[in-house]
Amino acid sequence: MKIGFIGVGNMGGPMCRNIVKNTNHEVAVFDLNADALARCVEVGGTAAGSVAEAVANADVVMTSLPKPPDVEAVALGPGGIGEHARPGTVYFDLSTNSPIVARRIAEALAAKGITMLDAPVSGGVVGAEAGTLAIMVGGDHAAFEAHLPLLRSFAANPIHMGDVGTGSTAKLVNNMMAFCNMAAAAEGLMLGAAAGIDLHKLATVIRTSSGNSHIFQKFGDRALSGQYEAAFALDLAYKDLHLALELADELGVPTPAGAQTHNLMRLARGLGLGGDDSSSVVRVYEQALGRSLARPSGRA
Repeated sequence: MKIGFIGVGNMGGPMCRNIVKNTNHEVAVFDLNADALARCVEVGGTAAGSVAEAVANADVVMTSLPKPPDVEAVALGPGGIGEHARPGTVYFDLSTNSPIVARRIAEALAAKGITMLDAPVSGGVVGAEAGTLAIMVGGDHAAFEAHLPLLRSFAANPIHMGDVGTGSTAKLVNNMMAFCNMAAAAEGLMLGAAAGIDLHKLATVIRTSSGNSHIFQKFGDRALSGQYEAAFALDLAYKDLHLALELADELGVPTPAGAQTHNLMRLARGLGLGGDDSSSVVRVYEQALGRSLARPSGRA
């Protein structure tokens, strides 16, 4: 099978490389970043000079792109998938997208004989490297079933959610809950710091009690060590939560925790932290209260 893969950054790169390493498919790769492209070529991918070249002979196209406008431009814009992919092509968008945009793209591509499924992933860069991602897929069920071996070459848990847009909806709900959890963890640790108790002992209590969560495991390590190199950048988290709140607005669902977390992220971005890890939201509290949670010699 011939695959065209567009967008091989922090998430797309490991996914693409796992496809190359774990299957016998021919993979044509395109990215604007020459270094990212080279890493996929090194393991056996073939560099394409454009989106058009990547998709022209593909049976399956995959995209992993930063924002919905990027996906829409690659899918429907000049030189894009709609213009150059063959009828019968199956297209998986692995980006975190708006369900509204996903449905609009799917409808436009269906008129050209191209089947589009929205298939966002969860598990971060570590999961992408390890091939343990969860992938939430919306769209044609027969196409999903036919391509399960391909999806399992880079994701451990492919789940068919329903029609186009349901994959994106599941991802936005999951991320909103994760970010709200992170905001609560930031408040809790800062409250403990203000009370003067040992934060490493507090973190141990939380990890073995009802306050524990997958998010806290990583957040606690970062907050108590002061290490905020981006595993999942705040700017991207802010974008994802913005999409979730747009969906909530469309559906008339109140999301007060999500809205407050979004404002906390906005404050953090205003402090110039957008390129740092999303856990850096705790630094809003640190700057406001003039105290740091991190102890250079301590461990979370």
